[in-house]
Amino acid sequence: MKRLRSSAALIMLFGSLLASPVLAMLKTGVSAPRFSAPAYLAGHSFTFHLTDALKKGPVVLYFFPAPHTYGCNIEAHLFSQAIPQFKAVHASVVGITAGKLSELATFSKESRYCSGKFPVASDKGAKIARKYDARLTLIPGLSNRTSYVIAPSGKIVFAYSNLSPDQHVAKTLAAVRKLKKKAAAQKKPASKAH
Repeated sequence: MKRLRSSAALIMLFGSLLASPVLAMLKTGVSAPRFSAPAYLAGHSFTFHLTDALKKGPVVLYFFPAPHTYGCNIEAHLFSQAIPQFKAVHASVVGITAGKLSELATFSKESRYCSGKFPVASDKGAKIARKYDARLTLIPGLSNRTSYVIAPSGKIVFAYSNLSPDQHVAKTLAAVRKLKKKAAAQKKPASKAH
């Protein structure tokens, strides 16, 4: 009986470590590390360059552990459904992973996941994830589920890390909308005092 309780306690501890968010992500206000990576969009390969993407507007960069896994499938599907909303605020989305890289081309075009609506990039050896403090604590060779919003200036304006895929889209979309409002407010001419 004592052995059973010890095993149950270890399982609960391990489960809580996997389920808890990792707080070692880059902070807002810092410059996002620039990178280029092999990527796929609707099954077609190309090289994704963060610098080029930022010239077009804000970038939502989301790290995920591996394609064709339960949480990552949900997250990709949620992002693909929200692409029109991201486009409406001139933001682009890119997913990046170090896991199951041979499956990225297929994952990028499957209608139940990415639907060919946004690119997914390969992070062999989790080198980019390391720069973004987005590696899984217990499995450093894989990406954690961490999302960033990067302003066109290259500064990180939002960071969120949680293994649950449920809130990444809503939180990054809200951050992009806030960024757009802030930029619009700064462009308005100051009213003249009489």
